[in-house]
Amino acid sequence: MTFKAVMVDLKDDQVEAKLTDVREDQLPEGEVLIKVAYSSVNFKDGLAGLKDGKIVQSYPFIPGIDLSGTVESSEDSRFQKGDQVIATSYDIGVTHFGGYSEYARIPADWVVPLPEGLSLREAMIFGTAGFTAALSVHRLEKEDVTPESGEVLVTGATGGVGSMAVAMLAAKGYEVAGSTGKSSEHDYLKSLGASKVISRDEVYDGGKIRPLNKGIWAGAVDPVGGDSLASVLSKMKQNGAVAVSGLTGGTKVPATVHPFILRGVSLLGVDSAYCAMPLREQIWKRLGSDLKPSMLEELVDREVALEDVPQAMTDIIESKIRGRVLVKVAGE
Repeated sequence: MTFKAVMVDLKDDQVEAKLTDVREDQLPEGEVLIKVAYSSVNFKDGLAGLKDGKIVQSYPFIPGIDLSGTVESSEDSRFQKGDQVIATSYDIGVTHFGGYSEYARIPADWVVPLPEGLSLREAMIFGTAGFTAALSVHRLEKEDVTPESGEVLVTGATGGVGSMAVAMLAAKGYEVAGSTGKSSEHDYLKSLGASKVISRDEVYDGGKIRPLNKGIWAGAVDPVGGDSLASVLSKMKQNGAVAVSGLTGGTKVPATVHPFILRGVSLLGVDSAYCAMPLREQIWKRLGSDLKPSMLEELVDREVALEDVPQAMTDIIESKIRGRVLVKVAGE
């Protein structure tokens, strides 16, 4: 069997992404062969198109860390032909061929049955970004950050994780402050439920970060990291919690221990890549129920076909996307 896939390859010291023909025997090992219906474009996928992106380890390679579709065949008794399933993260789109392909062969232990309340399309509007946002909200809830605790900050609020987090938190009754460097997107964030939109400079203005500032936020969802995260930590209220999942602002966090030992602030690491399967399934079920925003479709920046994926990978790196990019491979 031959089918279409987006493949990245290293040519003349540059990474080239293009639609090409792939044979089934080129797919990596795995117990479940999936006919892909949808995928999505995440920041990590954009990095896969860069030579120094530090995502792809060998070429040629099919990127795409997310996919949803229908089981074509299975060597594992947990899945049968015709089952609708989701596969995200683990090594998909990193060392294991990913979702930008009409067919994907995935290890059974990485596959999640499509939960009630979600279509294959909706699952990929969420994708890893939505799953990460939901896991962040879940972690804050476990730290007793409730709507009554006070305002919750979402940094990078127009991105995939940020947009999803704003919508989920607002739907759960939280007062949400969305932070963005894009003044043109204030109305968008308010449409998702943000009660307040603040500039990136109000989170961190580029100056010296004090060990402690006035406590403003009861909780925060932070997909940015870096200096911004250090500033957020210094502005948390007593017993506040910050769920951090990203590094678009850098990997170094020049913070002190003061927020932790003087205010009891919790820094919560959110690992969506290797999240244990029982929790993974629990979060996906919540995405089909209480964490499913009513305006889910409004979170879609664009829907693209496989041949348009290379441009979308570039656009997400250049911050030309708000919310989510849905990739329609075959549809439902």
